[in-house]
Amino acid sequence: MNESKKLSRRTFLAKAGGSVVSIGLPGIFVKLMNLENLALAAEMRPDGRPRLPPSQQAVKKIIAMGGIQGTADSESWKLQIHGEVGRPTTLNFQELLSLPQVDLTCDVHCVTGWTLLDSQWRGVRLTTIMDLVRTNESVGFVIFEAAAGYTSNIPLSEARKENVILAHSFYGTELPRPHGAPVRALVPDRYFYKSAKWLQGIKFTAQDEPGYWERQGYSNSADPWREERFK
Repeated sequence: MNESKKLSRRTFLAKAGGSVVSIGLPGIFVKLMNLENLALAAEMRPDGRPRLPPSQQAVKKIIAMGGIQGTADSESWKLQIHGEVGRPTTLNFQELLSLPQVDLTCDVHCVTGWTLLDSQWRGVRLTTIMDLVRTNESVGFVIFEAAAGYTSNIPLSEARKENVILAHSFYGTELPRPHGAPVRALVPDRYFYKSAKWLQGIKFTAQDEPGYWERQGYSNSADPWREERFK
């Protein structure tokens, strides 16, 4: 598993005392004041959606959310890129660094109710990888393959966004291992379980392949602004 343990909808709400926004927050996360959260909820993104999705609460930092960590480091890491592509490729860490790099500041949203504002990442756009391996016209979905058999899935329309990257740095330093080092996926506009940690492979497919949490009853689309937490 890459994120926290599975919660049923009833348990999920009960642990929050009936309010989704409180899950995992008291005593663990440094929360913003309620007035600050209300202001963020009123602030609009360029796409017209509120900066703070419904039932989310902004925090100043995040803790490790669990999962079975990968054993690779930057020296041994390999990324297998395969599936519906014209040029299957395996990259090592230095080869990933040789590709065009981007710095990204974004908000990320966890299904458990927290939102980290203005998180800072560095990595390679997924579209750069798609160009490198020459994805086929048949591709409709991207499957992230991570340590311990964990997978997550996103549609090609999401993968093509400029803010979807393979991240190796977090706040200007090497990505910490609990957060997915040496490389993780980052899909900011979906709940964070889509952003697979300890990335080992990327598969491009014509048909969708729901990932670990999606098979456990969590939403396949995982849109925070529609509160798509469960099927």
